Amino acid sequence: MHSTLAAFNRPEVPRHRRCAGDLCVEVPTLESTGTNTTVMEIFSAHKDMVCLAVVEKGRPIGLINRNIFMSQMSRPFHRELYDRKSCIAFMDKEPLIVDAAMSIEALTFKTVESGEKALADGFIVTRDGLFAGLGNGLQLMAVVAELQAEKNRQTMQSIEYASVIQRAMLRASREALAATLRDAVLVWEPRDVVGGDFYHFARHADGWFGAVADCTGHGVPGAFMTMIASSSLTQALDQHGPRHPAALLSAVNRSVKGLLGQTQGADDSPESDDGLDAGFFWFDSARRELSFAGARVSLHVLPPGAEQFETVAGQRMGVGYVDSDADYQWQHCTVAITPGTLLFITTDGMTDQIGGPRHIAFGKRRACDLIIAHRDQPTAQIGLALQRALAQWQGEQNRRDDLTFFCARIPQTFAQEDH
Repeated sequence: MHSTLAAFNRPEVPRHRRCAGDLCVEVPTLESTGTNTTVMEIFSAHKDMVCLAVVEKGRPIGLINRNIFMSQMSRPFHRELYDRKSCIAFMDKEPLIVDAAMSIEALTFKTVESGEKALADGFIVTRDGLFAGLGNGLQLMAVVAELQAEKNRQTMQSIEYASVIQRAMLRASREALAATLRDAVLVWEPRDVVGGDFYHFARHADGWFGAVADCTGHGVPGAFMTMIASSSLTQALDQHGPRHPAALLSAVNRSVKGLLGQTQGADDSPESDDGLDAGFFWFDSARRELSFAGARVSLHVLPPGAEQFETVAGQRMGVGYVDSDADYQWQHCTVAITPGTLLFITTDGMTDQIGGPRHIAFGKRRACDLIIAHRDQPTAQIGLALQRALAQWQGEQNRRDDLTFFCARIPQTFAQEDH
């Protein structure tokens, strides 16, 4: 970890900033007093020359396009009429002229402003106002593509390292889960390299706390939201403890709204309207009761022998959004849990995934039915069955969102889980 951080913090060796002068090619020029006969001779001697620059005392005043010039001079009697006349007769008097020090970014904007002519004819490069050479429009586009590819590469490197940080933040929760529930599976799959889903799991002397959350967005914006929401949850747990999920949702709601300036009435036009859907739950080991509070996330409970899941629905109020009141109170639900009960909670990355022959959502019922069909298997196998079914359902459809789901079997006793 230390070597990786050092590599990312090491200052980069300064690179030469690409500029118009890098694209400058020295070519013959013609004084404005020159004739069209001379133009013809220069073009004949340089078969690959697209344009000829016309100068006055070294300062460029125009460009003669080869194709236009040849087309005009090939007309009947034009050689006789124009051979000895000044070369400015067929000259573009408003070519794109740029200084050699102009950056590639600025040059690109100038070229676009000049239109197709600058791309086809190229541009004149000067130093201290004097002609230095010609630049090629196609070469400029190639350099722009190269620079963009480099920026994309650097951006992807940053995002990939952000993924390392995000996964490191979740590691403690995953280790706590593994030490507490041996028959449990927690799948976290960002749609992109980083994601907007997160989870939290912590073990205590009298029980354990869990959270599954889906923040606004995915990719980099979603990952930023997980940082805000996760830190808000950690702070709420420090202040209120883990035993009251509804109170924790309210605390996270107030914190996110405050951090993002989304408190109603505080600003006529909030800069954002972001938040999270979440399910928080606390299991009391002595009472064998599960307390749950959900914000647009539901808990599904399958007792041993039951034919169907019992669903504890989350409330239709998201956390932290502009329309959620700062003092909103989520409902607290308590469920008695018998040994062998399966718990299942998922973000909408699973249920909302489009696929199948009719291109419809995967749905909660399909997920629950699949778990029931595999209920006698370890939860790790149930998780794999869910992932395979979802992938088959998705087919060639694009992944819509990040995916997180939690499935656990409540053991007979927690004494064996202490070591």
